[in-house]
Amino acid sequence: MQLGVQLPTSGALAGPANIARIAKEAEQLGYHSVWTYERLLRPMAEISMFGAPPARIPETYRMTYEPLETLSYVAALTSTVKLGTSVIDALLHPPIVLARRFATLDQLSGGRAIAGLGQGWMPQEFEAANVPMKRMGAGMDEVVEAMRACWGPDPAQYQGRFYRIEASEVNPKPVQQPLPILFGSTTPAGIARAARIADGFNPIAFSAEQLTATVAEFRRLASEAGRDAAALSVVARANVPLTDDPLTENRPFLGGAPEQIAEDIARLEGSGVDTVLIASIRQADLDLELRLLDRLQAAVHKTA
Repeated sequence: MQLGVQLPTSGALAGPANIARIAKEAEQLGYHSVWTYERLLRPMAEISMFGAPPARIPETYRMTYEPLETLSYVAALTSTVKLGTSVIDALLHPPIVLARRFATLDQLSGGRAIAGLGQGWMPQEFEAANVPMKRMGAGMDEVVEAMRACWGPDPAQYQGRFYRIEASEVNPKPVQQPLPILFGSTTPAGIARAARIADGFNPIAFSAEQLTATVAEFRRLASEAGRDAAALSVVARANVPLTDDPLTENRPFLGGAPEQIAEDIARLEGSGVDTVLIASIRQADLDLELRLLDRLQAAVHKTA
C-alpha cells in the first residue's frame, strides 16, 4: 500500500515554507505522492454542504493556494514524489487551458503529474467562473475528451456540445502517455463515469465497508465497460485527524494515531485500494506533523 499526503495549502500551516518542507520531507520518508486541491473562494453567505444545515464553509478555506502553481513550485524542490490534485474542479476551467497546465507540470517534473479531477459543487464558484451548473455530468465527459485530444498528436482538435478546439498545434505534450486522470466522486453517476473514462478513482473513505464496496463497484463497472479494471488506480482520501495520541471513542476509519491508521490500512489489503491519501495536516505544529508522518510510514511498513 502506498501513502500520499496533502500539502498544507490551506489552514493554519499554509505558506510556501511549510509547503516546501512537507513536500521534501515526505519524499525523503518514502511517501508515494503529495497532493493539492482547489477552492476558488469562501462565500460570505451560508451554504448547505451535502445536506447539512446552511452554514459558512470551514474557515480553513479563507485562503487556499492555487493547486497547479503550488505543484510546479514543489516539482522544482523534489525529484521522485508524484504530484497530484485531489481535486481540481475541471468544469471551472477551459479544457485546453487545464490540459496545457497539467502538461507543463508533467514536463517540469519529469513525468510525475496526476490529474485528479472533480465536477465541483459550489454555486458561487460556478458563477464566478461564468460556467452554468447544468454543464455537470455530460460536461465532464467532454472535458476529459478535450484534454486528451490536446495531449495527443498534433494537429489536436475537438468538437463537442460545450467545447470546440480547431485543428491546431497544442503544446507542450505531457511526458507521460497517458498522463493519468483520476475522478473524485461519491455519487453513483460519478463512480460510473470514473469507471467508464478515467484512469483511476479518488473516493473519500468514510468507513472500511463503504470504501471496499465503492472500490469493488468501480472495478466491476470498469470491467463491464470492457476495460482492464486491474490496471486502474484507486487513491482513497482520508479526511480525518492524524493525532499524536490514540483515539478511543468514535474513532473514524483511517483516523487517529499513526499505529491505529496503519492497522486500518492493513485491513484494506486486497480491497483494490492502491494508495491512501492522508488529507488532514491540521496541527499548528509542523514538527509534530512531520513526526507523525514518519511514525505512520514506519507503522505501515511494520504491519505490511
